[in-house]
Amino acid sequence: MMQAHSGNGLKLIQRPKKVEASLWRRFRFSNDLMCRERLFNRYSLMALKIARKQYGLRPPYGLEISDFEQFAYTGLLEAIDKFDPLRNVPFSAFARYRILGSITDGLASSSEGGAQYSYRRRIETDRLNSLNADLDEKDALEQMSDLVAGLALGLILENTGVFQSPTGEDPGPNAYETLSWREMQLRLKEEIDSLPSIEKTVIKQHYINGVAFVQIAQLLGLSKGRVSQIHKVAVERLRKRLGAFY
Repeated sequence: MMQAHSGNGLKLIQRPKKVEASLWRRFRFSNDLMCRERLFNRYSLMALKIARKQYGLRPPYGLEISDFEQFAYTGLLEAIDKFDPLRNVPFSAFARYRILGSITDGLASSSEGGAQYSYRRRIETDRLNSLNADLDEKDALEQMSDLVAGLALGLILENTGVFQSPTGEDPGPNAYETLSWREMQLRLKEEIDSLPSIEKTVIKQHYINGVAFVQIAQLLGLSKGRVSQIHKVAVERLRKRLGAFY
């Protein structure tokens, strides 16, 4: 009996490796782009840890930690696209090298080009352009109302802990959260989970992982414009479903 339990335990340890091997096989040899996203999700926390460590070790050249995180995401995406699973090299080691190189290149570009606007301003511009796409098609007052509501929803998504933390722990309401505020958070999470798959992916990657539209486009094999459209549709869908809270 002890041997049976030992064998079962070994299978549990080996299973994640088999799952990852399957993802690499389907992505590399069947061009299954959804596997790219799943691989990105598996290693995004590693990329964030590297970015935050490098932010503490290197001169930031006027950049913010979110810029370091975007450099790291860029390196991770490059690593996923260039990795050969048939070579006897762990992906984590290969990706770490690429991520560090991407951070170095990003800092060099920033220092040579002078002060660039930060990731925060870039991402706000992307959101604004996405939500503002049909300015000429709607009444100005109605359009402004929709825009403000959409941006407010984005802030809720980004800052209120509506999703679980990367460790899988639900932070729960803190001392500053009212019951109604927490109810809205939970309702929002339910509505996001019910979105069409592609919309849910864009919302979660952008607001949970902080991935910019251009990198989501690379991740999903779409154009940045298409990701912007998907984002707009998803935010409008959520806003209408949560109308009672506005």
